[in-house]
Amino acid sequence: MGNEDRRDSLADQAAAWVPPWAPERRPAPADAPAPAPLSEPGTEEPAPGAVVPAPDLASDAGGPAPDAATGPATATGPATATETATQTGPGAGAGPGAGLGAGGRRGRGRRVAVPEPTVVELDDAELRGALEAILLVVDEPVSELLLAQVVEQAPERVGRMLDEIAAGYTAAGHGFELRRAAGGWRLYTRGEYASYVERFVLDGQSVRLTQAALETLAVVAYKQPVTRGRISAIRGVNCDGVIRTLVSRGLVEDCGTEPDSGAFLYRTTTMFLEKLGLNSVHELPPLAPFLPDDVEELADATR
Repeated sequence: MGNEDRRDSLADQAAAWVPPWAPERRPAPADAPAPAPLSEPGTEEPAPGAVVPAPDLASDAGGPAPDAATGPATATGPATATETATQTGPGAGAGPGAGLGAGGRRGRGRRVAVPEPTVVELDDAELRGALEAILLVVDEPVSELLLAQVVEQAPERVGRMLDEIAAGYTAAGHGFELRRAAGGWRLYTRGEYASYVERFVLDGQSVRLTQAALETLAVVAYKQPVTRGRISAIRGVNCDGVIRTLVSRGLVEDCGTEPDSGAFLYRTTTMFLEKLGLNSVHELPPLAPFLPDDVEELADATR
């Protein structure tokens, strides 16, 4: 037998060989109709061995895709190696079925409600103790909103509790009190015990402001924001040195410049309100009772 005959014989044997796991092939009857094509007319047949993506049943039919375990098979007969790799091989989640959740169900269009964090409601005794502990360590007035954020309670409830604490200190006659000042709350010593506190803190040292500093501070408080030139015109003397002293004490600060002249503007600070026990500059006493009766004559004389 020649080489060409041997090769033909081996090719025929390979073509006729049937693997043991394959179903038995039976010849089709002569009058059996030809099998219908799997694709619709006008569509191209995929090449042999090509990976065919599964159709998006949810987008076409408007409902969830059938379960992969119980859904109808797309083709009859045993699955080939290419189809098995397409369904279960790596990269299967990148195809049209990547949006399927557990059990092959598509969750498109559903919104998951995220539960809001629960706020633990403190009882009155614990809330009172927490606020008192914070107020003992603050070095400046603290607002109700900040206290409410720290204790994680409603600002309205914190405000009511602060009022109750202040009323309780006053009724009990403590040497300190809780007051609202400079837009916040802070503990202060009572006025009737000021002499004892000054004796302990000052220890004979005087830190009082001079008359010139008090006058300049008063002008800034009632005319703010105001420039140095305006302060000097009101007082009648130069006040540059006094302004520097008040700035170093933390009672006055600059707050920008005047649009026309470019001169620095000055205003009072939060420490000024705190030292005077005021909540805002609107609580300053009116100037009318302290003005002389002939103020208009004095004004005309200076013109």
